[in-house]
Amino acid sequence: MDATLLTPLGPNEISKALAKRLRTLRLLKGWTRATLAKRSGISEASLKRFENAGKASLELVLKAAHALARLEEFNKLLQPPAARSLAELELRSAAPTRKRGRF
Repeated sequence: MDATLLTPLGPNEISKALAKRLRTLRLLKGWTRATLAKRSGISEASLKRFENAGKASLELVLKAAHALARLEEFNKLLQPPAARSLAELELRSAAPTRKRGRF
């Protein structure tokens, strides 16, 4: 069974949770929204929309994370699973990578 079907949180809930965490980190630094907006190069209105509703582009979230010195955490997302054996690792390195998916 697909593990994503068992996850109780959907994209909206995770987005709101990220927004809440970002706000908490901003406040821990003692920064206003204006300060974070200026340091990250995003508009204060966009930052407010993200913090209040969880609505933002990936670029906005990454810029804010960078300003808060937390960008490296995003670099760990969506990594392919680790090889379970040496044979699987060799197979992955030998096989050409597909440029398109299939049905």
